[in-house]
Amino acid sequence: MSAQILDGKKISEEIKSEIKNKTLHLKTQKGITPGLAFILVGDNPASQSYVKMKNKACDEVGFYSITEKLPAETSEEFLLELINRFNIEKTIHGILVQLPLPKHIDENKIIEAIDYKKDVDGFHPINVGKLLIGQDSLRPCTPAGIQELLIRYGIETSGKHVVVVGRSNIVGKPVANMLLQKQAGANAVVTIAHTGTKDISYYTKQADILIAAIGKPEIITADMVKPGVVVIDVGINRVDDPAAKNGYRIVGDVHFDSVSKVASAISPVPGGIGPMTIAMLLSNTFKVAEQTDDY
Repeated sequence: MSAQILDGKKISEEIKSEIKNKTLHLKTQKGITPGLAFILVGDNPASQSYVKMKNKACDEVGFYSITEKLPAETSEEFLLELINRFNIEKTIHGILVQLPLPKHIDENKIIEAIDYKKDVDGFHPINVGKLLIGQDSLRPCTPAGIQELLIRYGIETSGKHVVVVGRSNIVGKPVANMLLQKQAGANAVVTIAHTGTKDISYYTKQADILIAAIGKPEIITADMVKPGVVVIDVGINRVDDPAAKNGYRIVGDVHFDSVSKVASAISPVPGGIGPMTIAMLLSNTFKVAEQTDDY
């Protein structure tokens, strides 16, 4: 048995193409160009790389984007003032503060300072609350990307047992909440396992759909899943590899080589959920721009 590859890169390109066409229409019909502001504090290489990829994606679909690069010693007060400027700037429809932030800055305070209507990361408590009770909201990008990948590959979730390994505010909690909603592309029976779970494999073996988002390299192995499971690997982990050009390689939370022989479908790392996350960021930003009526 060889698993179907859930190609996030391919699906994300389809989504970007759709957004590009809709953006052209929005510009022509309403004179609105979706605008996204990135705020990058400090010189974390991974954060710089992520913002660069997101900027490139904006260019590809015809968005306007601006990146504010701030030194690591930037004060919390200055950052809050900058966010407020973007909150009232009509050409900006989405605000993204790249996490993590330096230790002297309160991440929760920064997230809450963003106008929830421009919170394209989907982290603001108002958007989290709307998500929980099933109201329309700006949804966190990685969970939204997971759901969209399942939908576009025609994988049924209704009545299926989804096991989420991980309980972060960015992936685990929101994806669990999204998939248990009484909605299309959801309506699943959801279990969350995490670092406090005594025997994770007891739960993973029951999964029809397994979402691995615990941040530990290749922790999910073939003996932990049942035949025919659909596996979504959210992990991005660096492991030492002297043979690799950079001295390391990127792996997921799932041992791909072994699990792919048991699963019916699996998302790869890289090329799975990563590209879908950026596609959903663009989708959220377009959604805000499209609803703008005060121009």
